[in-house]
Parts: sequence; C-alpha cells; structure tokens
Amino acid sequence: MNPTNPTSMKLTTREKSALFMEGVVTVILLLMLNLALLVLIVQAIESNPGLRDGIFIIKRSVVLGPHHYQLWSWENLFIGLMMVGDALVVWWRLIRRYKQMQLHHIIEELHYIANGHFDHRIPFRVSGDVQRVVDSVNALVDSVIHSMDEERAIEKSKDELITNVSHDIRTPLTSIIGYLGLIEDKQYHSETDLLKYTHTAFLKSKQMKSLVDDLFEYTKVRQTDTPLSLTKIDLGAMLEQLAASFELEAQKKGMDIGADVGDTPLMMEADPEKLVRIFNNLVSNALKYGDGGKHINLVAKRVSADELEVRVTNDGPKIPKKSLALIFERFYRVEESRSKETGGTGLGLAIAQSIVALHGGYIYVESDDALTSFVIHLPTVHAHPLAVPQRLKAAGTAN
Repeated sequence: MNPTNPTSMKLTTREKSALFMEGVVTVILLLMLNLALLVLIVQAIESNPGLRDGIFIIKRSVVLGPHHYQLWSWENLFIGLMMVGDALVVWWRLIRRYKQMQLHHIIEELHYIANGHFDHRIPFRVSGDVQRVVDSVNALVDSVIHSMDEERAIEKSKDELITNVSHDIRTPLTSIIGYLGLIEDKQYHSETDLLKYTHTAFLKSKQMKSLVDDLFEYTKVRQTDTPLSLTKIDLGAMLEQLAASFELEAQKKGMDIGADVGDTPLMMEADPEKLVRIFNNLVSNALKYGDGGKHINLVAKRVSADELEVRVTNDGPKIPKKSLALIFERFYRVEESRSKETGGTGLGLAIAQSIVALHGGYIYVESDDALTSFVIHLPTVHAHPLAVPQRLKAAGTAN
C-alpha cells in the first residue's frame, strides 16, 4: 500500500470501546475524589467558625426583580472548579490513551514493513510530533527501496559488463586460437597461408588489446576521484589541431573536416590529454558511422563568462529515435549485431561522457535529417564533478 492521500488514523471498535471505558473509569474516580474533598472541606469549615465567617464575608448577591439571587457560594465555587479540573484530567487521559493507540498502530505498520512488505507505507496521518515520525519512517523506507533498486541496477550492470566483455573477447580469441592451431598443426600449404593466418591472428590480437585498453580507460574515468592534470589551454587551438590531424583519414572516407572556433582564444582549465580523448572518440565515431555524409565540423564558442560549448557535427545518417536514450550506455551500438567491422568497442561514448563529467560538464546529442551533433558544455574553471549538476542528456550515435 502506498497511499497518495493519507487519511486520519481510524480506531477499531475494540479501541473505541477501550477509549470509552477509559473515560468512564476516569470520571468515576474523579467524582469519588471530589466527594471526598467536599466532605473534608465541609467538616473543616463547620469545626472552625472563624474560617466559616471569613468565607461568607465575600458573598455577593444581585437583585433581579423582586427576588434575590445569590450568585456565589463556596460550594458552587468548589463544584465549578472541580468540574473544570475534572474535564481537563479526562481530556488529558483520553488524549494520552489515544496517542498510545497511535503509537501501537505505527509499531504494527513498522513490523509489517520489516517483514518484507517494502512497497507498503504508513497510510494514515496523525497530529503533532508523531506525524513527523510517520513522515520520517515513510521517507526512510523510500530511501531504503531506492538504495535497493540502485544496488540491483549496479549488480545487473556488472553482470551485463561481464557478459559483454566475455562476448567481445571470446570472438577474436576464438579466431586467434583457431588460426594459431592451424599453424601449430602445420595445416597450411604455403608460406602465403602461414602469413595470412599470422596476420589474421595479429589483427584479432589488436582488437582484443583495443577492448582491454578501452575497458581500462572506462573504469578509470568512471571514478569521480580520478586525478586530472589540469592546465590552462586554448580550446579553439586544440580543436584546430585535432581537425588537421584527421584530414587524411577524412579524405579516405570522402569527407572533409574543419574547425570553426572564432578569432577570440577560448581559454579554459582542463586535462588536455583527456580532453583530446573526448574529441578523438567523437570524430572517430563520426567517421565510422557517418556513411553518406560529407562534412564533419568542430564548432566552439563561449556561451557565458564561465562556460564553453563545443559541437561535433556530421551530416551522416540520422540516429534512430529509440537509440537516443541509450547512446551513452557502455557497449551500446546502434547496429544490434554488435559487428566489429567498424572497429568500435562500444565504450568510446561512455568514456567521453565520463571524462566530460570529470571536468564538471555535460554532454548530449541532437539528431535530425540534416545533422547529428554531439554538444558538450564545459566550465572554464574546473570544479569537482560532485559539486556540479550532472545534466546528462541521453541521445546520440553508436560507437
């Protein structure tokens, strides 16, 4: 039970009866006490004439019409005071008993939740400080459930990581063992065959090394306390050098690559090596998956005094909408066959996202029929990632 509109706590019939009997017993005891006090006071006044005269000297009366009505006597005063006192005592006793019943209900609810009914919440509202206890209990249960869900998600993520790594390593490893087995058994007919087998094993070994390197890098940058070698850099100059380094590879793909960074230096505090890794991954991603596209552009500008924006755009195929929310997930690729033809390990975008987060920034992707753009926002002065809102927006191309 998880009520959205909790109501006041309802007593059972038995509890109502107990509360009623509590009131009746209290009233009877108070009446007996009042009678005993009245008898004692009467005896004291009758045995002491001076006391009696002192009391009666303050009597007052008022004339209403032809009759005299006495408005005050010590008996009336005593009875009035006793009635007020009795009412307060009865009220206090009933409230005290009612709060005990509330506490009993809360304890029962806690036992019910503790027995494994973690979707249950205390469904009623009470008055006073007890409601703060109820709210705290419900909030605590919500927090525990959230932590359990996170733990299950982490365990599932670990299992998926092991599965994906096993899959991606087993495939090239099987080929390596197969070709080396042919060589070991001398099942080749010429030196050409031997060179072919060794070359294939070498390529598969490089593929495995690439996966292991990317996996190591991913696990390293995922840690929020990963040290950064911070220095002042001109982001615009870095992007221009990066574009120049990819010109030859882009030409082989029939594409051109350029940088639009303006004339004003875009100074910022960052780890240059890790920042280059981000843009290397994104540009490589555009070259691998931008089939049919002709242009890759690196556009950088200052959006505020303490924030820079970089867009890595290409005019290749549009990213499917269903892939946008998963694009930064590790090992995710748009092609569901997990093909290695493009050479990707599926970790490049996850690594890029983690490095951006380490710098206190965020990354997201936009894709339509005209352009696919990875958009990165970075602070000009480094702040610890835990102190910066992680406005990570999921969407983008596969890696």
